[in-house]
Amino acid sequence: MSARKVVIPKAGGYGQLRLENLNQLSPGPGEVVVATEAIGVNYADCVIRMGLYASAKEYVGWPITPGFEFAGTVQAVGSGVEDLSPGARVFGVTRFGGYATHVAVPRHQVFALPSKLTMEQAAGFPAVFLTAYYALFELAHPRPGTNVLVHSAAGGVGSALLQLGRIAGCRMVGVVGGTHKVEAARALGADVVIDKSREDLWKAAEAASPKGYEVVLDANGPSTLRDSYRHLASPGKLVIYGFHSMLPRTGGRPNYAKLAWDWMRTPRFDPLTLTNDNTSVLAFNLSYLFEQRFVLEDSMAKLLAWVEEGKLVSPQVTKFPLDSVAEAHKALESGTTVGKLVLVP
Repeated sequence: MSARKVVIPKAGGYGQLRLENLNQLSPGPGEVVVATEAIGVNYADCVIRMGLYASAKEYVGWPITPGFEFAGTVQAVGSGVEDLSPGARVFGVTRFGGYATHVAVPRHQVFALPSKLTMEQAAGFPAVFLTAYYALFELAHPRPGTNVLVHSAAGGVGSALLQLGRIAGCRMVGVVGGTHKVEAARALGADVVIDKSREDLWKAAEAASPKGYEVVLDANGPSTLRDSYRHLASPGKLVIYGFHSMLPRTGGRPNYAKLAWDWMRTPRFDPLTLTNDNTSVLAFNLSYLFEQRFVLEDSMAKLLAWVEEGKLVSPQVTKFPLDSVAEAHKALESGTTVGKLVLVP
């Protein structure tokens, strides 16, 4: 099979996802070339396609091959790489370029495939679990017994947060957008599941934790940010890692009038109010943290140890052929999926 990659020549809808031939990759010093067998799909990839992902513009520009995570077999190693050999089964992360049959990445971004994960599960593991780990342990620092509210609790990051919160001894309240997601969230560690398609989200949140939440984890953006902040306990931390509600669920193209309106209604948090309320607002973008080796090495070491101990399980995986990348984006944007989507070359 010829080497191929997905290329987005310019911002747009699903039609901008094009398959092109990929020239043979040779590893540079300290690099590893991996023949991919599965590639994780993340909502950020859709945002990249729409031309709205800031770090994609900063680091790559157009054209761009999206993709942050992969799993496969080592094909070649560069000089200085002595602890991996061709044929090794691995998974890893890449700052863009993942939607391809072959990727070349620095050695420290590649990890041995855990015995308890399939290639497909491993390909969907790093982005969501590293995001969840950074949000919960590097920023929120919850103590045992902490009340934590997780939006989109049955999705990739949400399901990782539920499991990590359980490990941390927190009381986890998960919010899902459909009845078919309730059991998935409960199985992953939610003590309480709020189905906002059938009940008032904030009334249910107040009933589940009348004094508020010490931690709220929110990737929705303006649809929930203001109320997420209002439902913090004192002290409390709001951790933001996305703005999904600003973007379309159908059609694949941003509505710029809606984007402008959502930008206007996104809450601004001033230091005086935060100090008086005894609260914190924290935010991050994982794609800016790839140079921080501790984020990858320390976090992944802990995560993989929990995988081997059986304390973490991979999210449910839905597979799409690489040729059907547009269908994968369409499904993810719809908000109806559970767990992770992966592409299979």
